[in-house]
Amino acid sequence: MLTRRTLVGAAAALMFAAGPALAQDWKAKYPELTLGVIPAENASGTVDRYTPLTAYLTKELGVPVKLRVANDYAAVIEGQRAGNIQIAFYGPASFARAVITGVKAEPVVNQKHETGVSGYYSVIYVKADSPYKSIEDLKGKSLALVDPNSTSGNQAPRFFLHKAGHDVDKFFGKTFYAGSHENAVLALAQGTADAAANFWNSDTDSNLTRMLAKGMVKNADGTPMKQSDFRVIFKSEFLPEGPFAVLSSLPDDLKQKIRQAFIELPTKDKAAFDKLSDGKDQGLTPVTLKDYQPIIEMLRHNDEQRKRS
Repeated sequence: MLTRRTLVGAAAALMFAAGPALAQDWKAKYPELTLGVIPAENASGTVDRYTPLTAYLTKELGVPVKLRVANDYAAVIEGQRAGNIQIAFYGPASFARAVITGVKAEPVVNQKHETGVSGYYSVIYVKADSPYKSIEDLKGKSLALVDPNSTSGNQAPRFFLHKAGHDVDKFFGKTFYAGSHENAVLALAQGTADAAANFWNSDTDSNLTRMLAKGMVKNADGTPMKQSDFRVIFKSEFLPEGPFAVLSSLPDDLKQKIRQAFIELPTKDKAAFDKLSDGKDQGLTPVTLKDYQPIIEMLRHNDEQRKRS
């Protein structure tokens, strides 16, 4: 005889049995996921840095996670807009640009550096043997930027130099986009630029120190250059580190699984985590859209200045 208790129990059992199946429904729609990464460094270095992370995410999520190294920052933005990149690593300005232009993405975590904070600075380098001691000395000279959507390599220098009374496009005799942080440093080292914009976490952790450790920066005679061969003559205010972000349209259980995987990365796969920063970072910090509001406002300011000029 069926009773109310029997029916309730059967319904509960059915829900419990269906739970795991429902939780895996997203795999039918997403049998494979793509991690898109901005080209902060040259392609081979980016592949080497992020391949262990995709292997870790593949294991944790239970579906293949493929790495896509974008040709430029805009390609990651457009890849998420089209839904082809489900997980992305952005710089703060490229993430802000994605938000401003209507990409529905949610920041998940960003990296905590050896300084104990989840952020960094934009700097402008010159060669130490140059006569340039301050930004004012660079009037009419050439500046290597990184990418229109780079924070430290374009948006932050424009914003903070404008606050100091210098319009980048009018102050410098020539500006050009090198395409990556590494290429900007190489332009400076090889003499095709008088100065270069770049990111800087600390004296012992920056794009420059990472390049020097890999032997990428050389004098004309082929001998390795040293950190003392470069001088910082401009440093921005503090910037929040760029986020790993997921598409808002992903199923909630998948988004939660991705979030959990990132949060557990430093302990579950320390080697993959250390690869992201050459062992310099301390951990990952959960972030929300609110953390990037100052960067969104910075881009809007820069956009307004560009329209005026």
